[in-house]
Amino acid sequence: MTVTQETRQLKLSFGTAENRGESKPRADGDAVAYLKASESLAGPKPNGKRKQILSVTMEEIVEWLEIAFSKVASNKGAPGPDRQTIEMVRKHLPQILPTLAQSLIDGSYIPGDVRRKWIPKAGGGERGLGIPNVVDRIVQEAVRTVIEPLYEPKFHPSSHGFRPGKGCHTAIAEAKRHVEDGYEWVVDIDLEKFFDRVNHQRLMARLAERVEDKRILVLIGRMLKAKTIMPDGVRVSTDEGVPQGGPLSPLLSNIVLDELDRELEQRGHRFVRYADDANIYVKSERAGQRVMASIAQFIEKRLRLKINESKSAVAKPGERHFLGFSLRVDPLEESIEVLLSKRSKERIGAKIVDMLPRNRGQSMTQIINDLNVYLKGWLGFFWICTPGVERTLWNLDAHIRRRLRAIQLKHWKTKLTRARKLIKLKVHPKTAFNAIYSGRKSLWALSSCPAVHRGLRNTYFVERGLVSLQERWREKFESICTSEQLELFTR
Repeated sequence: MTVTQETRQLKLSFGTAENRGESKPRADGDAVAYLKASESLAGPKPNGKRKQILSVTMEEIVEWLEIAFSKVASNKGAPGPDRQTIEMVRKHLPQILPTLAQSLIDGSYIPGDVRRKWIPKAGGGERGLGIPNVVDRIVQEAVRTVIEPLYEPKFHPSSHGFRPGKGCHTAIAEAKRHVEDGYEWVVDIDLEKFFDRVNHQRLMARLAERVEDKRILVLIGRMLKAKTIMPDGVRVSTDEGVPQGGPLSPLLSNIVLDELDRELEQRGHRFVRYADDANIYVKSERAGQRVMASIAQFIEKRLRLKINESKSAVAKPGERHFLGFSLRVDPLEESIEVLLSKRSKERIGAKIVDMLPRNRGQSMTQIINDLNVYLKGWLGFFWICTPGVERTLWNLDAHIRRRLRAIQLKHWKTKLTRARKLIKLKVHPKTAFNAIYSGRKSLWALSSCPAVHRGLRNTYFVERGLVSLQERWREKFESICTSEQLELFTR
């Protein structure tokens, strides 16, 4: 949808660059009086304060367009095929919203194409993201806000993906409780290209069970059928799948997979699902094989989806990767350890190598500052690991410091400068010169020799602000041991 070039402006009830929101909106002849009281539209409304309603209408979706724009703008997403940025839409928002509201009400709104963007997957291959136009994302967000209360209370409690108050940490906490209860085998199911294979007819049938306004169903159907612009410019029609990247796709995926959740519940299985990753916990390998065969048949014949056989297996939880974690039973302590999965260790190691090449030319302070941003975010996700992770974090810290030592040696350039710098760092002159001048050593080999290690101690980098993963994790874990957050892993 292009920006409307109308000279007339409608006053908005919340502030924008062109309208500070001093007055209430006025109703023009060609626009719908869809705006709520100005005082109530300063920001998104909490879900808890919304009325529990049995049905929704297109008029209610229209009322949420402004708030939907503020949410879309806060995500700072990329432009769609029409190349209109969020700031461009914001500038002309007073003209766009009334026309958009009218087209939604009378059913003339047609979603634009979706831009396909390929991003590499950590496990190999590529994931296709669908990036709608900014205006289309506003409509999707408004639709999501309105219809989500119809489905959210009915979703299974073991579904943790893209839901308010749930996430990866709550999923791992529930999985840990299942293993503690003696279910020490996991049926790890991964759906192959789930977002690209969702059956439109089945999805629309599920939506029609609770959404009575036919205009909303037609609107969602048009969104699902929006054509895709490939990176090479080819325009492709869409017969199945939900574009992964729009605000509405996470809710639609949960609506589709809620049928799987109910089937697992009916069969009496203990499970945890996050989006298209589902772990079913059983007590023996033989039981796991039976469950895998029967659930695979249900998924392929009933849901018309496909299981990724290369990523699905029946195994011990400690051998599997689930949301970056693995669960291991400690035979001595008879407790469950939450550890980094093998894949997570490989990812952080590769990221460190990528961020700390020995030819990086920035100052050491700048390098450490950039590194800290990533390490703090990484640790903010993995802080729920139990004490068994300390050795892994110690090894990561040691690897980071060694790479920093190699970079510092590169910055010092000549052998004479390196020796003199080490002497200033209180290394004995003879030791410093012998280490630097004895033989031809690479910077990587030199970074681990005792003289360099003694000179560039941990404090050398700590003084420049380097974050220690092991120490930060220990502080974080110990600080929550007496807080309510620890109940996730103790109840």
